[in-house]
Amino acid sequence: MTTENFAAQAEILKLARVLGTAPERLSYLENVDAAELQAFREQVTDTLFDANLAALERMAMASKLVPSPILAKIAEKVFGPLLCARIAGLVDVSRGVDVAKRLKPQFLSDVAAELDPRRASAIIARIPLDTVVAVAGELVRREDWITVGRFVGHLPDPTVRRALGVIGDEALIRIAFVLDDKSRIDHVLGLLSETRFRGLLRVAAADEDLWAPVLDLLTHLSEKRVEQWSHLLDELPPALRERVQETLDQAS
Repeated sequence: MTTENFAAQAEILKLARVLGTAPERLSYLENVDAAELQAFREQVTDTLFDANLAALERMAMASKLVPSPILAKIAEKVFGPLLCARIAGLVDVSRGVDVAKRLKPQFLSDVAAELDPRRASAIIARIPLDTVVAVAGELVRREDWITVGRFVGHLPDPTVRRALGVIGDEALIRIAFVLDDKSRIDHVLGLLSETRFRGLLRVAAADEDLWAPVLDLLTHLSEKRVEQWSHLLDELPPALRERVQETLDQAS
């Protein structure tokens, strides 16, 4: 299995989410370049979000007339998560933040699952830290790795660091596998202690289903990080240690 397979598999999982289908139905795409799969996924997402754009823009404009506390109630009781996700990128940033912080974490989690974070990045970055951590915890409880992975690249370091506290080792491995911006992996893992990273490797070693995600994770570490934690890699069971070395050799 090559590193390219890992990337394509992750993109297939995310594309299946967008299309509302099972990943197994898209297995024929495993040999397609991962970058092309990502571009196609983003095109599909743009098409979905731009449908009925004029009507959504009118709704966003009309929402300015409603006080934030009332609008938050309307969002939960009338609009629902899908419509809120479509409108989020069209409202004023300060207004969007003010409404978002009044919504229940469970509802915000529903919205997050429907949201294209590229369109609401400024709002996401300014949502209060406690709210983001609560939503992250809810998404982890739901095992919604894809949604968490789409938001990591839009959050400041202090928020990511706090969110890591409610994300277990197995969850972190699975989230990293479907992270939208894989260039962030090395930086995010750099926020972890050596003890926490050792915990990730122990969890992966104990569950072969996690080998592919952890191998993919390791290919996105910088040479400096690999050197820093090389003694931890040496602690792995022989079979996994051999796979790690093969994967790192391919990636270098």
